[in-house]
Amino acid sequence: MGRIVAHDPAHRRALILMVIAPLLWSIAGVVTRHLSPELQANGRFEITFWRSLFAALTVGAFLALVRRDFIGALRRAGAPGLLSGMLWAVMFVNFMLALTLTTTANTLIVLAIAPLLTALLARAVLKTPVPVRTWVAIVVAMLGIVWMFAGSYRLESATSAFGMLIALGVPVASAVNVVVLKKRGAQVDLIPAVLLGGAISALAMLRFALPFQAELRDVALLAMLGVFQLGVPCMLLVVAARHLSATEVALLALLEVVLGPLWAWIGADEVPATSTLLGGAMVLGAMVLNEVAAARQRSASF
Repeated sequence: MGRIVAHDPAHRRALILMVIAPLLWSIAGVVTRHLSPELQANGRFEITFWRSLFAALTVGAFLALVRRDFIGALRRAGAPGLLSGMLWAVMFVNFMLALTLTTTANTLIVLAIAPLLTALLARAVLKTPVPVRTWVAIVVAMLGIVWMFAGSYRLESATSAFGMLIALGVPVASAVNVVVLKKRGAQVDLIPAVLLGGAISALAMLRFALPFQAELRDVALLAMLGVFQLGVPCMLLVVAARHLSATEVALLALLEVVLGPLWAWIGADEVPATSTLLGGAMVLGAMVLNEVAAARQRSASF
C-alpha cells in the first residue's frame, strides 16, 4: 500500500497539472500590457466579458467536440456544478472589479490568504487533517507574498479599502470551490462548472462592458486569454483536484502570483524589485519543501 501511494502516477500527474495551471494563469498581466491603452485604462469590464466568454466557449468546445456529450455533461453536473460555476464566476468578476478599485499589490496581498481559508474549510467540512508541515508552508507562503508586494501596498481611500473587500471574495470563493471539487468531484465531472462560471461572468459584465471599445487585435488577445489563461487551466485544476488535497491545490495555485512578475519582466521589460524576487523565492520554497516532506512521509509509511 505504501509503495503504491509513494509512487502514485495519478498524484504525480495531478501535481504537473497544478503547476501548468498557474503557469497559464500568470500570463494575464503580460498579455494585458499589449492591449490598446484605451482598453487598459477604461475597459476592465469589457476585458472580463471577452475573457469569460471565450473561456466558456473553450470549455463548451471541449465538451462538444472531445467529450461529445455537451448536454449530458451539463445535466450530470447538477447542483454541485451550478454551485461551482457560481463560485468560478465570483472569482472571475471580483478579481477584475478589485483591480478597478484598488491597486494590484493590495489585491494580491488579499489573495495570499486563500490557502489558509482552504485549509480551515477543508478541515471543518471534509474532516481532512492538515499536517504541521503544511500549516508552516501556508504561513511561509503568505509571508512571502506580503514581502513581494508590501512595498507597493497603498490604502489611500475608502474606495481602495472597498476594493480589498471585493478582492476578499476571490480567496473565499476559491476555498469553497476547492472544497466542493474535493467533496463532489470524484462522483461528478465538474469541468462543465467552468463553462457555467464563464457564462455567468460574461452575462454579469455585458451591461457594463457596452458600448464595446476593443479593437480586433484586442479581441484576439482576449480570446487567447479566454482559451489559454482561463478555460484550459481552470479545467486542469478540476482534474488535478481529484488527486490532490485541498491545501495542495490552494498552495500550488499561488504560483500564479509568483510567476506573474516574471512574465512581466520577460514580456514587458518590467524589472521586479528585489523584495519581489525574494518573496517569490519564499513562496516557491514553501511549496517545494511541503511536497518533498509529503513524499518522504509517504515513502516512510512503506
